[in-house]
Amino acid sequence: MSPYLVIFIIVIYFLLLISISYFTSKNANNDTFFLGNRKSPWYIVAFGMISASLSGVTFISVPGWVVDSNFSYMQMVLGYLLGYAIIANVLMPMYYRLNLTSIYTYLGQRFGNYSYKTGASFFLLSRIIGASFRLFLVANVLQITVFNA
Repeated sequence: MSPYLVIFIIVIYFLLLISISYFTSKNANNDTFFLGNRKSPWYIVAFGMISASLSGVTFISVPGWVVDSNFSYMQMVLGYLLGYAIIANVLMPMYYRLNLTSIYTYLGQRFGNYSYKTGASFFLLSRIIGASFRLFLVANVLQITVFNA
């Protein structure tokens, strides 16, 4: 496959994503985005939480990590389950009771604007680092499977 064709497909894909998001988000606000206007059933929210922690990189890297670490990855899976249980039983009821949109609004209300901005900044930094690694891995996969093939 030609590199120009791959770039063309990627550009078309992003244009399609942008146009879909533009036309479907006319009446959307923070509550709609983060909470589904509080109308989503619990199982949809649960699947959303799990899918937010997964990416395509998970499916590429985890099998090799499991083999290399002699299945100690299971400890991480158990940690995820414990974390999800804490979120479901401690944080979610608090969010609904206080009518919060995110943990950052809680930080702002409880500890002030400085904590809100610090927490949000660290979250953005972690998302930027994670996205850059995912982009690097996808570029490696494309290089190996498409451009060098």
